[in-house]
Amino acid sequence: MSDIEISRRRLLGTVGAAGATGIALGAVSGAAGYVAAAGDPATALATVGSASEAFHGEHQAGITTPLQSRGHLIAFDLAPGAGRKEAVALMRRWSATAARLMAGEPAGDGDTGVALDAGPSSLTLTFGFGRTFFDRTKLTARRPVALDPLPAFSSDQLDPRRSDGDLWVQIGADDALVAFHALRAVQKDAGEAARVRWQMNGFNRSPGATAEPMTARNLMGQVDGTRNPKPSEADFDRRIFVPSAGAEGPYAWMAGGSYAVVRRIRMLLDDWEKLPLKEQEQVIGRRKSDGAPLTGGSETTELDLDRTSPDGTLVIPANAHARISAPEQNAGAAMLRRPYSYHDGIAADGTPDAGLLFVCWQADPLRGFVPVQRKLDRGDALSPFIRHEASGLFAVPGGPGSGEYVGQRLLES
Repeated sequence: MSDIEISRRRLLGTVGAAGATGIALGAVSGAAGYVAAAGDPATALATVGSASEAFHGEHQAGITTPLQSRGHLIAFDLAPGAGRKEAVALMRRWSATAARLMAGEPAGDGDTGVALDAGPSSLTLTFGFGRTFFDRTKLTARRPVALDPLPAFSSDQLDPRRSDGDLWVQIGADDALVAFHALRAVQKDAGEAARVRWQMNGFNRSPGATAEPMTARNLMGQVDGTRNPKPSEADFDRRIFVPSAGAEGPYAWMAGGSYAVVRRIRMLLDDWEKLPLKEQEQVIGRRKSDGAPLTGGSETTELDLDRTSPDGTLVIPANAHARISAPEQNAGAAMLRRPYSYHDGIAADGTPDAGLLFVCWQADPLRGFVPVQRKLDRGDALSPFIRHEASGLFAVPGGPGSGEYVGQRLLES
């Protein structure tokens, strides 16, 4: 095992699932989870370009992969008249291109040269299918119940032009040019088969930017992603991935796969930044300086949800984000969060169009995302400072085997 591979595995702890802080299912989810071995040395900058992720495997890359510093999310609709035949050809092209790019090779004939001189930089391309894809390809009998539309939430102000889609691609890399190169290749490969529905760009902290691996901060300045379950935990696969063992029937093609909920969440930063520090901490339920619970300790200290102040009030308020989103308050509901922050410029009124491209993964969104978001929707103190502007739900099949393309078990079944 190389030093690079060891370093990447250490950083797996930075990938988070729903935990007590920053679960923000449509609120402020973590830009990275808590690092298990906080004393490990930071990723050396010289290793950033050479790190790579495998395209083939039980699961698609980009789910448990450590968060990359640059990301693009893009959704497509199949072109008018395109159906299953065209979808097969498209997924073949995309898979072949993804395998080459993730290995640090050119995209193929006509490569743009954008990423010349760079290594793979932990590039991942992850592919999913939206609910409408099954109508377009006449595969409705194989559409999982888990792809039923998400319920409406009171905080939703969704733009349908930036929501949903037949096909979805998540691109992540630790170099901006490598990430853009992959985005351009995916768009070119779509050809006449599919048209871009929407596209969003995001970022996270760069590897090696801090003295040691640490939980990231979101654009509100909060340490975000503490207490996140990790791939090493015994129940992680059960919560995040569709079981592979005994897979049969119309949904067997999802074995080893997961479901991605995607939300564009605008943070109303001008309003948030007007709050005094103490009030910000009351909204979240944690100290801003180090992410520790208001009940004391360090970032990893358990929340003491029953502790009261001398006047009898709860130290962590009843509507604090950390309390409402805590797994113990939600029957253990969990999801793997891999979001990106975004900033799309300054609006005409001078407010920043900035926030979170929230992406969470779970074996069943009706048991992961939905129940927790419903609870947040009913009384999260953070709600006045965020706006849900776009949404999507996608079935992401398991990773392709050697010689396979993504989605082959669905499209050729």
